[in-house]
Amino acid sequence: MSGPLSGIKVLDLSRVLAGPYCTALLADLGAEIIKLEPPSGDDYRHVGPFKDGESALFTLNNRGKKSIVLDLKKPDDMKLAQALAARVDVIVENFRPGVAARLGLGAEALRKADPRLIYCSISGFGQEGPFKDLPAYDLVVQAMSGLMAATGEEGGAPLKAGESIADLVAGLFASWSIMAALVQRNATGQGATLDVAMYDALFSMLTTSHAQHLYSGILPGRVGNRHPLSTPFGCFATSDGQVVIAVLNTGQFERLAALIGKPEIAADPRFASDSSRTEYEPALRALIEAWSGALTTEMAVAALAAQGLPTAPIWDIAKAADNEHATTRGLISQLAHPVLGQAPVVGQPVRFDGVKPLAATAAPRLGSDLAAVLKEMGLEEFELEGRA
Repeated sequence: MSGPLSGIKVLDLSRVLAGPYCTALLADLGAEIIKLEPPSGDDYRHVGPFKDGESALFTLNNRGKKSIVLDLKKPDDMKLAQALAARVDVIVENFRPGVAARLGLGAEALRKADPRLIYCSISGFGQEGPFKDLPAYDLVVQAMSGLMAATGEEGGAPLKAGESIADLVAGLFASWSIMAALVQRNATGQGATLDVAMYDALFSMLTTSHAQHLYSGILPGRVGNRHPLSTPFGCFATSDGQVVIAVLNTGQFERLAALIGKPEIAADPRFASDSSRTEYEPALRALIEAWSGALTTEMAVAALAAQGLPTAPIWDIAKAADNEHATTRGLISQLAHPVLGQAPVVGQPVRFDGVKPLAATAAPRLGSDLAAVLKEMGLEEFELEGRA
């Protein structure tokens, strides 16, 4: 397959989400991904929802990969895994810290044998530090990162994000770091050992919380669907739901004030700046909702948009996926699948010279590619008998 990463070979030792999401992004860009699975397969193969017996989560996050099955507790299978590791450009793993080394597939030994190797470890809390051995699922990291404490209704309980955002952000940073390491290798001939922690990755994304804590000494509070620092910037009631309004500067606020029939509030000292509008947010909300509450969401969006004000209805995933813009942008693609026929996938979002790269194949059947991988890698001497 052609693409920016064409010719790059990746041995994927990861499972579930952060690692597979990382390598799916690399597959979209043309990298060859050899997914090493235990005899039972990636855990996500057994997690629903299912269609025709195939896991949707596995199918979405393992497009474009080749599957081989090895039991790393068996010496012969371990030798084959090490032989494969010696023939790839990149290794991605998300074992607990220290497990890969104990298995014989650790960064230190493999990079000593091949200094050009890029070895990426993804874990909950990193390869060093007091928390490194803690079990870490997405919920654990959301809870400890500061994200949950700042998320939720005003006066309500902490709330997790609706997606496994810690896993996904770690996978994204892992793919980013791998590509940076490939650039470095092209310049110096040296690979890299990459340590990607879900905790670090999610923590790094909380810029509004950092601004409040590090610069103002304020612990971020839960403010529901409004912005903690800017006003009016949130959701406002309409006659049939809610409308999103995002106002950030004086010109926008003056247009909003005129639109809601209250042009005089643009000169009101309570609403003279973004920070003062936030201080008096309840009073301003009441004025806005006196206007928006008399309109349907569709009518409010149309009126706001006509004034050049950032606005939106709140869509569910079905509406977000099924609209003219999403279709034009190609947000959902179809890949041929041996069981499903056609498998919907959501590939990486960036267009390269107007083209959106996507993996050439759907997610693999368990162990379906061992013979082809051994032949390609020049490892035909390893016996296939007894292997999946």
